[in-house]
Amino acid sequence: MKYGYARVSTNDQKSDLQIAALKSAGCEHIFTDTASGAVSKRPELMRCLESLRAGDTLVVWKLDRLGRSLSHLVEVLASLQGKGIAFLSLTEAIDTESAAGRLLGHMLAALAEFERTLIVERTQAGLKAAKKRGVKLGRRPSLSDDQRKHARELLDRGESPATVAKLLNVCRATLYNSLKD
Repeated sequence: MKYGYARVSTNDQKSDLQIAALKSAGCEHIFTDTASGAVSKRPELMRCLESLRAGDTLVVWKLDRLGRSLSHLVEVLASLQGKGIAFLSLTEAIDTESAAGRLLGHMLAALAEFERTLIVERTQAGLKAAKKRGVKLGRRPSLSDDQRKHARELLDRGESPATVAKLLNVCRATLYNSLKD
């Protein structure tokens, strides 16, 4: 069975062109969302993906109607492939039931992996540069030096850790971790 998915970004836009193309491609069920491609929660896409079974085909008018980004698109395509569901993009003529379509799917996956690697490299370079500039990375300590000193004094006087933690508005684990330093 063929399922179609159409998406427009705003209420001003019409999905008529996409729906007509999906119908002429033989789609028996068509799901339509009105949401930006960057929005992760698209209820009709979720309903569509949940409806698909092995042997079905998901048809879209254009690739950018389906994925928020290249990595999201590859994730969706990999999920479909893993479930034995074919994919067809009408505008780009991508059909994962053909050898050329599967090749393109693999190329998209390689590009997405390359994109993820570049992001990691840029992030690591940024962190390294920040450390060289003396920037302290990570979360701010929950307790100041004065608070830690005060906590140590209270504990030395016999106060329970639970009482001291409550007084400082932190959990006991945070109190213990702060006093390790």
